[in-house]
Amino acid sequence: MALFRDRRHAGRELARELRERGDLGDPLVLALPRGGVTVAEEVARALGAPLDVLVARKIGAPFQEELGVGAICGDDPPVFDAGTLAHLGLTEDELAPVVARERAELRRREERYRHGRPALDLRGRTVVVVDDGLATGATARAALRWIRRRSPARTLLAVPVGSPEGVALMSREADEVICPHQPVDFRAVGLWYDDFAQLTDADVLAALNADAGGPGGRGW
Repeated sequence: MALFRDRRHAGRELARELRERGDLGDPLVLALPRGGVTVAEEVARALGAPLDVLVARKIGAPFQEELGVGAICGDDPPVFDAGTLAHLGLTEDELAPVVARERAELRRREERYRHGRPALDLRGRTVVVVDDGLATGATARAALRWIRRRSPARTLLAVPVGSPEGVALMSREADEVICPHQPVDFRAVGLWYDDFAQLTDADVLAALNADAGGPGGRGW
């Protein structure tokens, strides 16, 4: 049985969980696009916080793209799951073509979403990273490591639903993981939504443009 009607419903529930903490200071919300953007839009609105995106791309196994073996974020080197690579008998060199393809898509999305605008300054801020769910945590790990190198005061990973294993792993990467639903039989993020339709670049741009003119927005 699904937990959420759609990503907006999930975002409102997640925002309620975050507001109840009451100790976020001056937060900045970073969405992992595309799926995390609608969830993050609701969170940013509820917190009165600026919304931005941070593009991270999963590196899939060559024979099964949905099976994540690592991820990239920004210009940082790939973050691989050494255990998964060993289990599959893969090397980092063998994945170079996959990394190159995902790096090109990452840059395309960054250019599309930013239009040359600089990323927000994370120094000294509470950064809330939002996605629509957490499975293995590959993309979240790469994103959180990229953020840490930019000297935030605190990093929180906030997702409506996630695997217990993924949450445990990400607790080593973020100062705190907020995940109100951790089903033992997690299997996949989409199973917990009635509507889990694919989002588009246009959806991402609409969310960013809406935030630009609202309270706490960037004023683009």
